[in-house]
Amino acid sequence: MIMSLKRSNRICYLMLVFSILVAIPVVTLAGDPTTDSYWLLRIKSELVDPEGVLKNWSTRNDLCSWNGLVCSENRARILVLNLTGSGLSGSISPELSRLSSLQTIDMSMNDLTGSIPPELGQLQNLKELLLYSNSLSGMIPSEIGLLTKLQVLRIGDNMLFGQILPIIGNLSELKFLGLAYCQLNGSIPLEIGNLKYLNSLDLQNNSLSGLIPQELSGCIQLQRFTAANNRLEGDIPTSMGKLESLQILNLANNSLSGSIPIELGDLSNLKYLNLLGNRLSGSIPSEINQLSQLVSLDLSSNNLQGAIVLNSQMKNLEALALSDNSLIGSVPADFCDKDSNLRYILLSQNNLSGNFPLELLNCSLLQEVDLSDNKFEGELPAGLDKLEKLTDLALNNNSFIGTLPPQVGNLSNLMTLFLFGNKVIGEIPPEVGKLQHLSILYLYDNQMSGSIPKEITNCSSLTEIDFFGNHFSGSIPPTIGQLSNLKLLLLRQNDLSGTLPPSLGNCKKLQRLVLADNRLSGSLPPTFRFLSDLFLITLYNNSFEGPLPESLYLLKNLKIINFSHNRFTGSIVPLSGSTSLSVLDLTNNSFSGPIPSRLAMSENLIRLRLAHNFLTGYIPSEFGQFRLLNFLDLSFNNISGELPPQLSKCEKFAHLLLNNNQLSGMIPAWLGGLQELGECDLSANNFNGTLPAELGKCSKLLKLSLHSNKLSGNIPPEIGNLTSLNVLNLQRNNLSGSIPPTIQQCKKLYELRLSENFLAGPIPPELSTLTELQVILDLSRNSLSGEIPSSLGNLVKLERLNLSFNQLRGQVPYSLGKLTSLHMLNLSNNHLQGQIPLTFARFPLSTFLFNDNLCGPPLVSCSQSSSSSEKKWLSNSQVAGIIVAIVFTATVICLVLLYIMLRIWCNWRKVSISSSGNGRSEKERQEEIWGNGNGDAIRSLDQYWNVNTMEKKGHSLTRSCIFNLG
Repeated sequence: MIMSLKRSNRICYLMLVFSILVAIPVVTLAGDPTTDSYWLLRIKSELVDPEGVLKNWSTRNDLCSWNGLVCSENRARILVLNLTGSGLSGSISPELSRLSSLQTIDMSMNDLTGSIPPELGQLQNLKELLLYSNSLSGMIPSEIGLLTKLQVLRIGDNMLFGQILPIIGNLSELKFLGLAYCQLNGSIPLEIGNLKYLNSLDLQNNSLSGLIPQELSGCIQLQRFTAANNRLEGDIPTSMGKLESLQILNLANNSLSGSIPIELGDLSNLKYLNLLGNRLSGSIPSEINQLSQLVSLDLSSNNLQGAIVLNSQMKNLEALALSDNSLIGSVPADFCDKDSNLRYILLSQNNLSGNFPLELLNCSLLQEVDLSDNKFEGELPAGLDKLEKLTDLALNNNSFIGTLPPQVGNLSNLMTLFLFGNKVIGEIPPEVGKLQHLSILYLYDNQMSGSIPKEITNCSSLTEIDFFGNHFSGSIPPTIGQLSNLKLLLLRQNDLSGTLPPSLGNCKKLQRLVLADNRLSGSLPPTFRFLSDLFLITLYNNSFEGPLPESLYLLKNLKIINFSHNRFTGSIVPLSGSTSLSVLDLTNNSFSGPIPSRLAMSENLIRLRLAHNFLTGYIPSEFGQFRLLNFLDLSFNNISGELPPQLSKCEKFAHLLLNNNQLSGMIPAWLGGLQELGECDLSANNFNGTLPAELGKCSKLLKLSLHSNKLSGNIPPEIGNLTSLNVLNLQRNNLSGSIPPTIQQCKKLYELRLSENFLAGPIPPELSTLTELQVILDLSRNSLSGEIPSSLGNLVKLERLNLSFNQLRGQVPYSLGKLTSLHMLNLSNNHLQGQIPLTFARFPLSTFLFNDNLCGPPLVSCSQSSSSSEKKWLSNSQVAGIIVAIVFTATVICLVLLYIMLRIWCNWRKVSISSSGNGRSEKERQEEIWGNGNGDAIRSLDQYWNVNTMEKKGHSLTRSCIFNLG
């Protein structure tokens, strides 16, 4: 029993010791809530610290040694919490308010989320609160207004929203207020004017609206005011002229209007003035010249008018931007002097005129000059090389003439030269080759000529060359490969000839190669395989020939290829190596062979045009993978087979052109599922079967051309659902039945062709509602019957009407005479009768032939036609019979007359020979033949006609006749 009690006591003792040992760390962790360390550890627990910045925040370490803390002199309290840029995430703990001695909180440039705790308003000793560049959200708590000792408040670059509260005006000690790059809205509170010690006010990149308050002038120590990229409106307050300490004023990209206040000229300390992107109007006030400390002035993108009135008083001005206004005149003569500090002058997009402002040549420190998009004219000055420090010269889109002066080669620092859109002529001076820093050379849209100098390939820094739309001739310099940094080579629309230099393959950084619209020839060099960065190449409208190098298959980054209108032959497989293709156009070449199914690997393909080649085989079923394909043109090839059903997955089809091939089978119903289809041309193939009614679902269809196939059956009434249709061409098929009246729903039709089918029944009068019909209405060569609807006279825009070769009856409606736009009409080969409208007299006779009884010009007049009531117009067969009978009768008569004349001539010849043997005179012989009396005459004539009797009397007479007619 005793032993048992001892054992029990021992166990209790051990448990007590264990409990004490366990309890010790619990008490230590809990700490003393009256100490800053206690609350700092709780704040730490709400933060994520991937970089271990807070690792030494532990009771094992002295509080004042913790990272980011500054203690008071007695080391008892925390005065500064600075964790800027520590990679922290999580939220800001409200328990920061427990650190009542805090004077500075800097948790900027982290990834903190959540809202700003309103409890921070309890930190009555706080002087600096920096929470900018986080991901904080919510509204600015009004409790911030209780921090009356606050001098710095920077909480911008967050996702804060809501308004700037007027209570901000209570922060009477505030020197720096940063609320930029948030989502704040509403107006700038008037109470801002109470902050008389405010040095910097940064409100840019928000959604603030309303007026700039006049009360802002109360911030008499303000040096920096930026409110750019908001929605502020109204005038710039004149009271801003009282901010004598202001050095930076940035109100860019708002909706400020009115004129620039002349009071701004009183801001004698102003160094930076940016008012660009507003709606300011009026002229530039001359008082701006008083800003002698001004370094940068930007008034661009406003509605300013008048002349430039600025002068050399602004000794410190380095950057002047007046672009995109309506300024007139030129640069003032006294704008630049020898002591000018001007480095950047941007005057583009105005109405400035005159010759190149020679005054600028005095600004020897100029680095950038932009006079583009004005009305400057005259020749470029040879003295341009006075601007020795010039790096960027933009003179584009003016009316400069003359040549590019050779002195431009002396601008050794020049990096960009924009001269496009002028009237510059002549050659590129070889001196350009001295510009070793030249990176961009744009000379396009001028009238320059001559060859491209080989010296240009010495400009080793060149990255972009654009000579589009000039008259450069000759060949591309064979040393082009020396431009190893070249990324863009655009020589389109010139007169260049010759072959592509193989050295082009050395331009391994080339991304865009545009050589279209020239006279280049030959084959592509195999060195193209080295252009691995190439993503755009256009060679169309040249005379390139031969097969493509197989090495082109290695160019995996190609996105846009246009080789159309050349003479390339062979397979297109070498162009199928890139899976990045978005445009491939090989139209009008002589490519042959099948279409490679590998093209389907370019899932981003938008346009595929292979028309006018000699391609064979089938349309690859893999093309169903083209989910973005908008334009498919395989027309004018020898492609056969049926349309693969996989194409039904190409839901972006807007243009489907497969005409003039050997395609067969039925037109698939799945075409009706292509809701974006705007142009469908399957004409001149071997399609058969009926026209699917599902086509009526293609609500965006503008053109449907199925002519020259073997389609049969009726035109489905669902065709009327194509209310956007402009062109419908179904001619030269085997369609039958009547024309569906529902076609009247296609109100936008301007071309309708249904000819050369087997359509029957009357012409639907509903066609008269298609008042946009203009190009043609062709119903010819069918079996249409009945009368021509008089309502067709409503088609006043119609230019061509063909109703020939039908079974139409009745009169030509006089209402058709209102079709004054008609310049082609054919009503022939019908059963029409009656008077033709007088306005149709201008058409040729063939327009009306082979009808039953039409009259009026250009046919016979109707009065002649009706002179006999029994008189009828003969049928076509009767007319033909009469003509044949007349011709036959005339031929017989001619032959008989010819026979008689020959007989008379032969008899006369016999009598003449016989009489000459008796020695009688010619007169006697004539009297004997014709006789003096009737009896003798008769006998003589009997003798004349009786040729056979005479032949019996004298055998020699028979031989004297040329033709033996006996």
